[in-house]
Amino acid sequence: MEQKNQQERYANRMRHEYGEHKETKLEKLQKLDRKVKLPAEVFAYVFGTIGALVLGTGMCLAMGVIGDLMALGIVVGIVGIAMVSVNYFIYRAIVKSRKKAYSAEVLRLTDELLNK
Repeated sequence: MEQKNQQERYANRMRHEYGEHKETKLEKLQKLDRKVKLPAEVFAYVFGTIGALVLGTGMCLAMGVIGDLMALGIVVGIVGIAMVSVNYFIYRAIVKSRKKAYSAEVLRLTDELLNK
């Protein structure tokens, strides 16, 4: 009996996986939301990581770990701090501009889902 249930579950999963799938409005809406936010998130992670590395390099230079270039280390560290500080604001600007570009389609889909 247990083996038959496993076979049915497997067969149903394969049917679902290989069968024709029609995208629902909710799935379209979720895909649009990801399309809006993903580029901004990728940028924020990459830019933030680079900013943190620049800041760390500046700290190493200033403390004499890499060389004896304290003045250069301070300048590089300040650049890194600036990069990390503006990262969130750039992220918000990217999301805002992408929301503006996709807002009509998102609102149309939400109206359809909410039957308005």
